[in-house]
Amino acid sequence: MLAQRMSLLSGPGTAAAREAAKVAAAAGRQIIDLAAGEVIIEPPTSVRNGAIAAINAGTNRYTDSIGLAPLREAVAKKLTIETGVGWNTDDIVITAGAKQGLLDAALAVLDPGDEVIIFRPCWPTFPSQVLLAGAKPVFVDVRPPTYVPDIGAIRAAVTRRTKAIIINSPNNPTGAVYGRTTLQAIGDIAINYQLWIVSDECYSSFVFTGGRHESVVMAHPGVRSRTILVNAFSKELAITGWRMGYFAAPPEIVSAAKKLQSHTTSNPNVIAQHAILHHLQVGDGRFEREMHRRLTDARTVGLHILSGLRDVDAPRAEGSFFFYLDLSTLIASLPQGGPVRTTDDVAQLLLDEIGVGSVAGGTFGDPNGLRLSFGAPPGQLEQGLQRVVETLNSLKTRHVAA
Repeated sequence: MLAQRMSLLSGPGTAAAREAAKVAAAAGRQIIDLAAGEVIIEPPTSVRNGAIAAINAGTNRYTDSIGLAPLREAVAKKLTIETGVGWNTDDIVITAGAKQGLLDAALAVLDPGDEVIIFRPCWPTFPSQVLLAGAKPVFVDVRPPTYVPDIGAIRAAVTRRTKAIIINSPNNPTGAVYGRTTLQAIGDIAINYQLWIVSDECYSSFVFTGGRHESVVMAHPGVRSRTILVNAFSKELAITGWRMGYFAAPPEIVSAAKKLQSHTTSNPNVIAQHAILHHLQVGDGRFEREMHRRLTDARTVGLHILSGLRDVDAPRAEGSFFFYLDLSTLIASLPQGGPVRTTDDVAQLLLDEIGVGSVAGGTFGDPNGLRLSFGAPPGQLEQGLQRVVETLNSLKTRHVAA
């Protein structure tokens, strides 16, 4: 049965795009990596100092399977400040990255045959983990330019087997940020049909329009008892490889996670836990503000460069740190028998011809999209995006000339 589920999982997705860029770089080519799902910057000194202090203190013992109590308490305080909703230590689970939190959620609430509504384009881990739990992903497609789900389409997707809805705002890959009206409507659906909400908020620190991030539990407090709010330190502290995530959830989910994690990872990495705890105790928010400022500047520069695209609308990039391009009009205008017929072809062309790594939309279930990260170092970002614009704008011309 597990073998059957594994055969249905999506491929390596964004990792494959990055691997292709690494292979090209290893062959001696100068590659600008705009496929990365991370900001290329040194993590804060407070995190590094916390890790070093833990190592020097000989910290090497197991912790509680759901994390150190002081860290869980600190995360609860952080979430209370950020969401305006009260959380306590018993609501929090520390995980080995957000992926473990999402898998905990899937295994805790889903039974074989259940259905889960996922908005597409989507991060490929969502449907893969639903399948691992023996459940069925049900996709609701979202459309450019906003990539915000249609509430009527969500209602139409609900059946007697629907068990949960996964939301991801700010969104990877589209950069969409769901407004209060959308979140309230999703909350109403969850309550009316007694559904769980799994809310991936890993990019909550990166909202660039309309003020601060708004969680679904802020927009609709009535869904708190049926919401699993997943987040991570990976993006906001530039420590993706440290694998430090967390989630806030009702008691029955926390209890299930405690059992699950005791038989999977035993506990999240103890050095990383102490490093994050130290940061939360002594950090003044300066690093997070600087990260936001840097990405705001990168977004502004990037949008200016991308405004030079022809046959491709510039993206909105309201949140996360991705430019998501809809290439449907451009590809439809190219000769049917030509070498560029899909976004996979475009991504390969960009890598082969101009040395820029990107992620084709097929990774996210969208045949029309192309994701470019603006988390790259500023100089590389500008150079890479300029190459992308010149290449995409040349496609029609070179085919006509041929």
